[in-house]
Amino acid sequence: MQACEVEHVDFYFDLMCPYAYQTSKWIREVRARTGLEISWRFFSLEEINRVEGKKHPWEREWSYGWSQMRVGALLRRQSMELLDRWYELMGKAFHEDGIPTQQPAEHARLLGELGQPADTLERAIADASTHDDVRHDHDEVVGTYGAYGVPVLVFPNDRAFFGPVVAPPPRGDDAIRLWELVVGLTEFPDFYELNQPKRVEDKLRIAELFEPYLRARTWKTIQHPAP
Repeated sequence: MQACEVEHVDFYFDLMCPYAYQTSKWIREVRARTGLEISWRFFSLEEINRVEGKKHPWEREWSYGWSQMRVGALLRRQSMELLDRWYELMGKAFHEDGIPTQQPAEHARLLGELGQPADTLERAIADASTHDDVRHDHDEVVGTYGAYGVPVLVFPNDRAFFGPVVAPPPRGDDAIRLWELVVGLTEFPDFYELNQPKRVEDKLRIAELFEPYLRARTWKTIQHPAP
């Protein structure tokens, strides 16, 4: 499958994931240069990394990532384009500006910047069916493709990849070159993994890039080993 032949991709994300956000910036660059259609789908790191005996995110009154995605689910019912703008706005606020979007008041304020009614967040949380929308996406990518984290790309030929993990993302011609390489890998049904270990200097550079995220988050990262 040639890169120029790919017209659509499903992009699974959790708003709280800094790596998914960086990759979303890359896929937006690809879209701007190729006309690629992106369908944004939800994935819950809170659920996939849930400790046995703890509540599922849909059982809590407010869950940092899950509840925000319920707002996204409500907006997606209006249009994918609105969800696209929501993810771009909230992602930049959290991951670049250090704004704690997981706090309902901050999230509601930013929704106003998106031109949404003042009660949008309240309506999303009051509507139990938004749980169903988020859970449907999450269960689908986990059950069908064995997803264990994000970003995940699902291609029209039914191949799915975790990644690419890029921080910071390539721009311009480099973004297209990476896209061509990723699409090319879909031609190999037995290809599963290619991982570049992070050196000390890599970790320091990524930590500097993620500083706003680290400052804004109010939780400790829990991550199960990848299968």
